[in-house]
Amino acid sequence: MIARRVYVLLPLLALGGCETFEGFLSSMDREPVPESLPLAERPVLDPLDPNRFELTSPDQSVVGEPQVVFARAEDTLSDLAREYGLGYDEIVAANPGIDPWLPGEGTAVVLPTQYVLPNVAHSGLILNIATKRLFYFPEADGPRYVLTYPIGIGRVGWETPVGETTVVSKARDPHWWVPASVRQEHAEEGNPLPSVVPPGPDNPLGTRVLKLDMPGYLIHGTNQPYGVGMRVSHGCVRLYPENIEFLFELVDVGEVVTIINEPFQFGYRDGKLFFEAHAPLEDDESPAQDRLVATVDQQVDARGMPLNTHLRNHVKDVAEDPHGIPVAIAYYDTNEFMARARVVHNTVEEDPNAPTLSEVREMMEEVEAEIAAEEEKL
Repeated sequence: MIARRVYVLLPLLALGGCETFEGFLSSMDREPVPESLPLAERPVLDPLDPNRFELTSPDQSVVGEPQVVFARAEDTLSDLAREYGLGYDEIVAANPGIDPWLPGEGTAVVLPTQYVLPNVAHSGLILNIATKRLFYFPEADGPRYVLTYPIGIGRVGWETPVGETTVVSKARDPHWWVPASVRQEHAEEGNPLPSVVPPGPDNPLGTRVLKLDMPGYLIHGTNQPYGVGMRVSHGCVRLYPENIEFLFELVDVGEVVTIINEPFQFGYRDGKLFFEAHAPLEDDESPAQDRLVATVDQQVDARGMPLNTHLRNHVKDVAEDPHGIPVAIAYYDTNEFMARARVVHNTVEEDPNAPTLSEVREMMEEVEAEIAAEEEKL
C-alpha cells in the first residue's frame, strides 16, 4: 500500500514541485473533525465551575471546555452570560445571529467557556483588554489553578492602559471621588454629578475596590452588572459584584498586575494547538493584520516547526471571523468546538429584584449608543 501511494505521488511531485509536496504533507497532518451526537441527543451535564480551572501540567495554556445550554423563553444572553461566568460581548460574539434579548425557547446558546491563557508569565493578576477577561494565578501550596472573570473596560476615548503595575490599596464600600473630567462630561450631557458619591446602590464602584499604581485607575465592582464584558467605563476595570467580592479577599496589596492587549492567542492542551481570536479594539493603534502576522510568525506546531501554509491560512480565516472561542486548528474546521461541547443544565434563576427585559434593553441601548458616538469621533 505504501509503495502504491509513492508511485501515485511521484508524478504529482514532478508536476507541482515543492508546493505540491508541502500540500501533500500538510494534508497528512489534518485530522477529521470528531464525530459527535446531535446536541439534542447528548447527555445534559452539570456546568463547569465558571471561574476556577485546575492546571494539570506546567505547560498547559488552554483551560475549560466549550458548553452549550438551551435557553428558556424568558432568558436573555445577558442572563446566561452572568450565570456561566461570561461577559456580554463574549457571549454575543460566540452566538452570531441570535437575538441577545430574546434567544427564544429551546435555542442552543454557545457558552465560550474555554480560554487560552495569556502568553506572559503566569503570576499575579493578568488583564487582557482585547478579550475583556481577567486571569489570576494565586500562589498555591497544592495543585496550581487559575481564576478567570469577565471584565468591563474603558470605552473609546477612555482607554484602559496597558503595562505592568501593582495593587497599592484596597477598600470596602468605597467613596467615589469623581474626576473633574468625568464631572465635566456628565455636566455637558445634562446629567451633573457630585464631587463625591458615597457608598450605596448609586455608587458605580460597587462594594469593593483594588487601587492600582496607575493614577486614577481601579479594579472594582459595579452597580450596573449588565455592562460587564463591554467597553463602558472611563478606563477602570469592572467585575460582577460577586466576582470582585471573592477576588478582593485573595489579592493582597503589592500584587503584580499585568495589563495586555492581545486579540490573537495560541495555546496548547493535550498535545493540540488551539487558536483564539477576538475582534481587535476599535481604537487599537496596531493594525490587526500586522498583529496577526507577528503572532503567527512566532508560533510553532507540536513538532517545533513553523506553521505551514495551510495552517496559517486556517488561522487567518478564523481571525477574519472571530468568535472568541479556541479552535483546534489541526481540524481545519471552525465549528469543531461544537463537536466537543458539553450540553449543560440551564441554571439561571429568576431574580424578583432584577430589572425587567425592557429596562435592561433600554440601558444596554444607551450604552451601545454612547459607544457608537465615541467611535464616530475617531
